[in-house]
Amino acid sequence: MRATIVAIGHRPPAWVESGLNEYAKRLPSQFRLEVSLLKPEERASGVTAEKVREREGERLIAAIPKESAVLALDERGTAVSTQGLSVMLAGWLRDGTNPAFLIGGAEGLSPAVKERSDKLLSISALTLPHEMVRILLVEQLYRAWTILANHPYHRA
Repeated sequence: MRATIVAIGHRPPAWVESGLNEYAKRLPSQFRLEVSLLKPEERASGVTAEKVREREGERLIAAIPKESAVLALDERGTAVSTQGLSVMLAGWLRDGTNPAFLIGGAEGLSPAVKERSDKLLSISALTLPHEMVRILLVEQLYRAWTILANHPYHRA
């Protein structure tokens, strides 16, 4: 299985890279993780937030790997528990589905991205830095895998 994170953002600081790498290396070899960062749109004079969302949305949609289950992360999405994520992961593994997680930029996701997505998920009701969302997502994917593998990492 290949899970892809497609995010609008600049090259992350070292602590973000370190966090992503830590959880990515814990995943089993059959669980490949790819992170694709797309440069944010420039905020020039006269460019509205709506236009920025639209342009970034077009690039997010274009970067979705073919035949992926598309999950957009949005604060207004459906909250998913770790157990719920493990159920989704089990389904993806069973069906041979590759999930693609989309993370918008500072202005959020365009309506086109939301329409293209199979699911809108919320990582937290808190407002979080997008770099931290990437780390939380990868940690939760690892934790979901540990639940399926009966690994002691998850002790809930």
